Amino acid sequence: MKVGVILSGCGVYDGTEIHEAVLTLLALDRTGAEIVCFAPDMDQAHVVNHLTGQVSPGERRNVLVESARIARGKVRDVVTAQASELDALIFPGGCGAAKNLCDFAMKEADCTLHPEVTRIIRQMHQAKKPIGAICIAPAILSKALGNQGPTLTIGTDTKTAAALERMGAKHEACPVREFIVDEEHKLVTTPAYMLANRISEAAEGIEKLVREVLRLAR
Repeated sequence: MKVGVILSGCGVYDGTEIHEAVLTLLALDRTGAEIVCFAPDMDQAHVVNHLTGQVSPGERRNVLVESARIARGKVRDVVTAQASELDALIFPGGCGAAKNLCDFAMKEADCTLHPEVTRIIRQMHQAKKPIGAICIAPAILSKALGNQGPTLTIGTDTKTAAALERMGAKHEACPVREFIVDEEHKLVTTPAYMLANRISEAAEGIEKLVREVLRLAR
């Protein structure tokens, strides 16, 4: 089983949520899956000082280079990702998913997606291969596949859920340790740090999501 993991930088406030990414990679590795990490080669929307939570004016970082920190250097430009080489695809969350892979954090339902992210999602969907999305990352699926009416969750936040629904998704509330599966579209989503107060809470939902994505890929 070969699974693509799409990263969006390194750090919850301006990139990939690190716990979510590592938990995803660990859960996949425990199944024996072959993991291929991808990220776009582009500047981050901005750089945040994770100690203060403040934007660092004038500082620039590259999403692909930062993602390599999580992937231990083994990460490919998302332009090289092809559905033909993958059995499944998973998006960890973090603000980078909503700032770098798309601009949902700034524009909500009026957001636009990175074109290569859109391409690989639609390729996977057309090939009937499963996609998992964690935390805020279901917003990406809402934008890419909204015309299909996918069923997704970001947890229980009504404002964010309403934005997903304006893009065409059907939102289902979901507790942190569980997941929502759309069997028709082969989509699996879990709230993780949209709701989690402890890493163990996020881990349980992510581990269940990984198992379900791999079940749908068989």
